[in-house]
Amino acid sequence: MNAPKNIADDADSTGAEGQIDLESMLKGMRRATPADDAPAGQRCGLIAIVGKPNVGKSTLLNALVGQKISITSRKAQTTRHRITGMHTQGATQFVFVDTPGFQTRHNNALNRSLNKTVMGAVGDVDLILFVVEAGMFNQADAKVLALFDSGIPTLLVANKFDQIHRRGDIAPWLQEMQQKHAFAEFVPMSAKNAKDIERLLGICEKYLPEQAWWYAEDELTDRSEKFLASETVREKLFRLTGDELPYTSTVVIDKFEEEAGRGKQKRLLKIAATIVVERDTHKAMVIGDKGERIKRIGTETRVELEKLLDAKVFIELWVKVRSGWADDEARVRSFGYQ
Repeated sequence: MNAPKNIADDADSTGAEGQIDLESMLKGMRRATPADDAPAGQRCGLIAIVGKPNVGKSTLLNALVGQKISITSRKAQTTRHRITGMHTQGATQFVFVDTPGFQTRHNNALNRSLNKTVMGAVGDVDLILFVVEAGMFNQADAKVLALFDSGIPTLLVANKFDQIHRRGDIAPWLQEMQQKHAFAEFVPMSAKNAKDIERLLGICEKYLPEQAWWYAEDELTDRSEKFLASETVREKLFRLTGDELPYTSTVVIDKFEEEAGRGKQKRLLKIAATIVVERDTHKAMVIGDKGERIKRIGTETRVELEKLLDAKVFIELWVKVRSGWADDEARVRSFGYQ
């Protein structure tokens, strides 16, 4: 995939007049920050990645951290927890927070919990990355934008910019976006492009305060291996069932045991997990014909966890029906949602 050029440099697509207009808009969005004149030293700060469902927030987090720590799928509401990922580069430690997509539909106990997570994340950070699809803005985006504190610098991250064919079309959209919120900067990019990720890191660095790092240099996430195992099962569940299975299905880890490895194996993990669904028909979908689907979910989970956790993994999966759990506040909490 070719790296998208900065749209201000794309004279061939916009024409000279469009280029000048766009450059002036971008210049106006670049504001000086206190960090620009601060003395050299360690920097560390909290950066929230926020947006509506399915705009690529988790893909962006994984790219910024340099390793997969947040699950992804085409299904909306894939991310359900506040997931912190760290990236330490030079004298700067970036602490990114991936949030669930803000829910505007299905007003049940689960979605109220997810929205509480989003609102808690955007109120106490040094920088917000507001992720949208380049050239698009709808009511769902607007409801997320309304959550932001005007005192927190916010970058407008126009993801999937590589899919915009006529760069000149982005200028009026950008002007419209500036009227909606005083964004500190506009960042056109693709979360799948390494050069764009490096450029975004450089931009974020300016907004982080000078202070000691919060985590060790080699730490990538504050989430436990047990949590990563649960999320990996859920990702494979969603990827392999597609739109057949309602998003309210979840995963509970029943056993997570570590033993010393044998021979060249560093360690052995024994995991048992339960996939919770709301109906018997959903259970049949997960199990599949002669158990083939649940077997594949287990195999793909095992392969990914062995790579992610550097261990030999044995995993058992079960499926249980818990009708109406997503509408039950107590049960939502019991499954790990705050």
